[in-house]
Amino acid sequence: MKVLFLTGPTACGKTEYAIRLAQDLDGEIVSADSMQIYRYMDVGSAKPTLQERAQARHWLVDEIDPKTPFNVASYQKKARSYIREISGRGKLPIVSGGTGLYINALLYDMDFSAPQGDDGFRQQVFEACGGDPQKIHDRLRSLDPDAAEAIHPNNVKRMLRAIERLEHGEEKLAPFTDAVTPYPDYDSLLIGLDRDRSELYGRIDRRVGKILEAGLEQEVRSLMAMGFTSADIAMKGIGYKEVIDCLRDGRPAADAAELIRKNTRHYARRQLIWLRRYPQMHWVTLKGDAFDEPAYAEMMRLIEPWLKNGR
Repeated sequence: MKVLFLTGPTACGKTEYAIRLAQDLDGEIVSADSMQIYRYMDVGSAKPTLQERAQARHWLVDEIDPKTPFNVASYQKKARSYIREISGRGKLPIVSGGTGLYINALLYDMDFSAPQGDDGFRQQVFEACGGDPQKIHDRLRSLDPDAAEAIHPNNVKRMLRAIERLEHGEEKLAPFTDAVTPYPDYDSLLIGLDRDRSELYGRIDRRVGKILEAGLEQEVRSLMAMGFTSADIAMKGIGYKEVIDCLRDGRPAADAAELIRKNTRHYARRQLIWLRRYPQMHWVTLKGDAFDEPAYAEMMRLIEPWLKNGR
C-alpha cells in the first residue's frame, strides 16, 4: 500500500504542508510526534489546533493519557492499524512528524520483543543518556566499537541490551547484529522538509515565545494538579521539564525561555542528523513564513509519479 511520509525538524512547518497534501491528495494524517499523541498537553507540544484538525483528519493526536505506558512498539501497532484502515477506505495515509524512532518503526521490520535482562539497569542507562539515541550509541561505541557499528543507531532497545551485556561482564559482542529489513507492506515515499539554519532557529525562537504567551505555565500547573510529576515520561518533553524546574524553584515559567530555545535548537539538530541517515529521503527546502508554493510544487512533482500506478 502507498504511504507518504512527511518529516523534518521541529518548527519547520510540517503541519500546514501535511494538511494541504491531505486536502489535495484525499489523504488522512497519522502523526509521528511523540508529544502530540498525549491528551492535556496542547500548548507545549504545539499540537495542531481544532481548526487545523477540522481541515484534515488526524490520527494519534490527543489520543493517549500521559499516565498510560506508551512506547515505540505501542506506536507501531496503533499507527500500522490506522494506516491499514485509511488505505482500506481508498484514502492516502500521510505520516507526518519528526520523531525518528516512530518513523523507523513504520519503515522497517523492527523486532520489539522484550529481551531478557535487567530492566532497571537499562532504564538507568537510558535516563543517564537523557533518552538521546546518539548519546546511547556513543556509550555503546566506547564499550565495543564493533557492536556499535553493527547495531542501527535508531534501535534504542537493542543498544541498551548491548550496553547491559557489556557492562555486566561480556568483553565483546561481535555476533551482536542488527539487520534492518524494509517493512514489506508499504510502498513508501519519504519527503523531508528543511530550512536555512538561521531561519529555522528564528522560527524556533518565535514558537517558544508563542507557547509561553499561550499559557504553557498554566498548562504545566494543571498537569501537576492532576498528579503528573517530572518522573512521568510525558513530562520530560522539551518545554515541560524546564517549566517544572522553574515552578519547583519558585520562579516564573518565563525564566525557562532561553533554556527551552536552546534545547529545542539542539533537538532540531539531532532530528536532522537522524533523518539524513535515510538514503531514500527526498529533501525539500522551505523559504519564508508564508506558504512556500514553489516548494509545494516540488513536493507534488515527487508525489504524482509515485502515485500514478494507484494505491
